Amino acid sequence: MHDIRLIRESPEAFDAGLARRGLEPASPRILALDEERRGALTLAQQAQTKRNKLAKEIGIAKSKGEDASELIHSASIDKDLQATFEQKARELQERLEEELAGLPNTPGPDVPEGPDERANVTLREVGAAPEMDFEPRQHFELGEALGLLDFETAAKMSGARFAVLRGPLARLHRALGQFMIELHTEEHGYTEIAPPYLVRDAALYGTGQLPKFGEDLFRTAEGFSLIPTAEVPLTNLVAGEILEETSLPLRVAALTPCFRSEAGAAGKDTRGMLRQHQFDKVEMVSIAHPDRSEEELERMTSCAEEVLKRLGLPYRVVVLSTGDMGFGARKTHDIEVWLPGQDTYREISSCSNCGDFQARRMNARFRPAQGKGTRFVHTLNGSGVAVGRALIAVMENTQRADGSFEIPEVLRPRMGGMKEIGSHG
Repeated sequence: MHDIRLIRESPEAFDAGLARRGLEPASPRILALDEERRGALTLAQQAQTKRNKLAKEIGIAKSKGEDASELIHSASIDKDLQATFEQKARELQERLEEELAGLPNTPGPDVPEGPDERANVTLREVGAAPEMDFEPRQHFELGEALGLLDFETAAKMSGARFAVLRGPLARLHRALGQFMIELHTEEHGYTEIAPPYLVRDAALYGTGQLPKFGEDLFRTAEGFSLIPTAEVPLTNLVAGEILEETSLPLRVAALTPCFRSEAGAAGKDTRGMLRQHQFDKVEMVSIAHPDRSEEELERMTSCAEEVLKRLGLPYRVVVLSTGDMGFGARKTHDIEVWLPGQDTYREISSCSNCGDFQARRMNARFRPAQGKGTRFVHTLNGSGVAVGRALIAVMENTQRADGSFEIPEVLRPRMGGMKEIGSHG
């Protein structure tokens, strides 16, 4: 959500931020609504002032035994006018909030400008792609050949974009998730949370999934939605709260399933586990001081990178361009892991600084140690990382010509000492 006061003060700067996202100016219609709303409030206040004055005159007239019927009639008219103008102001406020809620966050000044992913800027590449003297296979080819990855059975019970994992592959998937959440909580200072997987619309509005992206949600008949990411319940832990400055940054993490309808993904990644309706992910969320959210983004990105380093997976970190960022982000770092089967990098983590965009929607604030009043916190979220995509990357990067693949050393204690999965394991 945007600050209407800042739009009033600097409409050109606001529109310039939207223009960097490829959007038309919005300040004219927003300020017109705001002016009309404030005009209605002024008229309501004037009617209230007149009513107060008439009330005194009515009291005086009655105390003198005079006829106050005309004064009472005028007061009744002003009461109706006040109610009419107040109702109009409420309706205009709702329209104003609806306009503001549909606009994305404005990008930070150091975000590269461009229409799509082609304008993204690579910050660093870590690790070398494995050398293979055979044609590398994709994860679904490896998994199906081993009888451990079953899309056909999943489709019978649930439809497309679901998978059944069996035996050691299911165990490896579980080991990956546990390894990640323990790394972030035991070494990176995040507090583990076990949040609800069903949330109300207010929570989704707070993080920006609603109203714009409702079609991406799985909704229940009772009015709940399955979480598309643990970012929703984790960030909403501070909704409506006033924190003490000394409690910042507040860092939390969760390993949860995520549910997405993938409404806009028709024809994309239809084979395999890259884009599913249900997947597991470790999510990190930081509630930070506004003056230190940029350094918190760097820290969060490094925490996600550490997962891939310990798994021995090659990856790169990119800064997303203005045209490729998510709705609520002010700045985003994507971590892309190398997939030999696709001969390309694919996103495995996305770490974003949302500034005060979500905090305004949730009314999440902190009380400064010095001075009066409150300020909005800054919120950050990042994958630490997507479990299914980590599994894919492990399978493809450690595969052998015979179709088997290695288990990263860091995971072997969780796998009963197994070193590989396949024909020799």
